[in-house]
Amino acid sequence: MKRFALALLVLIAVFNPAFAAGITGQYVEARTCDVWTGPCFANADFNLSGKHAVLAWRVEKGDLEGVALEGLNIVAVVSAQNTLGLEQTGPAKAVLIIDQRANASQKEALIRLAKKQAGRLLDNVVGVQSAKVNLTLCQCDGETCAELDATVAKLKTRCIDHKEDKACGNESAYYPPLARGVHARVGGVVEHLFRGNGLNETWSDYGRRGAYVGSFEAK
Repeated sequence: MKRFALALLVLIAVFNPAFAAGITGQYVEARTCDVWTGPCFANADFNLSGKHAVLAWRVEKGDLEGVALEGLNIVAVVSAQNTLGLEQTGPAKAVLIIDQRANASQKEALIRLAKKQAGRLLDNVVGVQSAKVNLTLCQCDGETCAELDATVAKLKTRCIDHKEDKACGNESAYYPPLARGVHARVGGVVEHLFRGNGLNETWSDYGRRGAYVGSFEAK
């Protein structure tokens, strides 16, 4: 029985190679609400804030159906009707910003990857554009911070200070990451903005405890 199960897994990997080997890389997101917060603050802001987000993936290893994606980035800019993260998991309106270095096949593969990772949040993509996209992660005091520049969408994070950032003493990662397969820590937001077209709105947000920084894995 065990041999049969192992053989079946091998066949699945051979004939469905899309995510068989796995795709891994860096991930960051920022929202217009605190994700590291207490229930009292979250309940007070529910459906008043947190309706906008920027999600970014940088592929470090792996390919999708034979299309090499190493070193390429894709960004999803999301606008929802309600606070993202608990009840509002989609659908929402989204604009995708694809690394301008990607060729046609890579662009299609990056879109499929982002949709797989973000699920229903990207069911309604209203615009796709190419731009110069830079996503960098660095270590700061033993934690990871990130900076994203996707031309019309930008964000910069800082480490959470578990003393100075406390407001009620009951903070936790109240809202989970918006994407699947994410291994990330909560971060503070230094800058989070969208100045592009497609959503009929723009935003600029600062000073939140509203980011996740880390890595992702797609299988």
